[in-house]
Amino acid sequence: MIKRAIELVRVSTLGQASEEHASIESQKTLNHRTAQQYGLTIVKSIEMAGVSGTAVLLAPEMQEMLRLMADPQIHGIVAREFSRLMRPENYADYALLQVFVDTNTLLYLPSGPIDFGSTDGRLMGTLKAAMGGVERMEMLRKAWSAREEKRRRGELAQSRICLPFGVDHDPSKGKDGWWYTPDAERIREAFRLVLSGDTSYFSIGKQVNIEPHSLAYMLKNPIYSGWRVIDKKRDLSAAGKYPTKDGRQGDRRKIKRNPDEVIRVKVMEPLVSQEDFNLVQKILRMKKSFHWRSSPNYEQRYTYNGYLDCVCQGRVYTKYRRDDYYVCKNRCGAKYMRRDKLDPYLDRVFAKHLSNETFLRRIARAKKQPQSSIEQIRRQIDALMAKRERVLDTYYEGVITRAERDQKVTAIEREQQVFSDLLLREEPARQIDVDTLVRQFKVFRQFDLLNRDQKRRLLNAITPRIIVANYRMEGLFCGIGESLMGTDSSLPPA
Repeated sequence: MIKRAIELVRVSTLGQASEEHASIESQKTLNHRTAQQYGLTIVKSIEMAGVSGTAVLLAPEMQEMLRLMADPQIHGIVAREFSRLMRPENYADYALLQVFVDTNTLLYLPSGPIDFGSTDGRLMGTLKAAMGGVERMEMLRKAWSAREEKRRRGELAQSRICLPFGVDHDPSKGKDGWWYTPDAERIREAFRLVLSGDTSYFSIGKQVNIEPHSLAYMLKNPIYSGWRVIDKKRDLSAAGKYPTKDGRQGDRRKIKRNPDEVIRVKVMEPLVSQEDFNLVQKILRMKKSFHWRSSPNYEQRYTYNGYLDCVCQGRVYTKYRRDDYYVCKNRCGAKYMRRDKLDPYLDRVFAKHLSNETFLRRIARAKKQPQSSIEQIRRQIDALMAKRERVLDTYYEGVITRAERDQKVTAIEREQQVFSDLLLREEPARQIDVDTLVRQFKVFRQFDLLNRDQKRRLLNAITPRIIVANYRMEGLFCGIGESLMGTDSSLPPA
């Protein structure tokens, strides 16, 4: 009499099902050996990839196997080990064993058959199922402990896909393997826009080309202040796991860590200063208008907040003390400046001087090319390009491996990016053309007649840094540190 059987092959992850891993083929080889040993003929092979042992009942492949088991001609199920059948996390999973009893089907393992309908089989099957569940819990605990230790050392314990936007990590360097990618400059600009008074995630996201909902989370991530803070963890309980469609590997819910479990490690130099980061967090907490789904309901009164610096190089911020004031952060001795007095004064300066052709002509004549080490920076960039070519040559000659090539090229490109940024800052500006200045600044002729939002849109276009002290503009810089004017005695105090 022919004993018909079904072969069961299961791997927990899709990676284990790839050709580089022999898990599926090894299971099939062992299953056929078991079938020959007990005189079985495999008539159907059930393969499940990416299905955890805790969610087998949800997989359509398993449902098909249960349907086939109802056929009286199916004598048994062949598997490499009991855990291929199930690794129960809750007692409802044991219903699978009852199907074996109801259909009088045996489970064939290399160690021997199990008849769940017999007394010994019921005991053995229940014990093996329980041991499989306990093994999984122990594997989870060990994996969690190992990853937790890496997190506390400041290393990356997850896949690189979990890295924040604009951040990269080299696992071979451990804690020292963190750096910001060029995309991080968009985050730096987003922080600057928040500090300049822009209260719309949509507006900021449009300017830095980042989706508003994602930006809301990025601005709260301490990684941009140089710190890696982990205040959540995966729920390792049975209730914490949720499988995806068809029982495929899902994820575990995130829950808040207890205060003593929070990990906080300094991993690199900050993209934005800790003071600016904390100030942005305060703004995000206090102003509902910053929520990406909320409509603005906060009255913005200050026109120049975020654009003002003191002569001591401290940031000038806003403060309410029975009235609206601009205040130097460094408390250098400069006066508190009332908003209703300073804002109109600056409005008049922009309207009168930045649209005045005589004033702009004087700026053009006075503007001189800055002295810098541009040639030296260019030589450094050329040397790095030559070094990169030498690395590629050694790779083509077979001296170094692909991994070594990628590591060396990445380091060179990172260093080259630093010198490129320096070159952009040091590059002398083109000679200023008076007609160009007049055309660009003619929109400021009626600047003092615009409302606050219109003024700030214009200010955002030239991104000024305004030096003020004691109700007087002492300097004006536009763009990335480009000086438009210095102290000008023709500007009267407010």
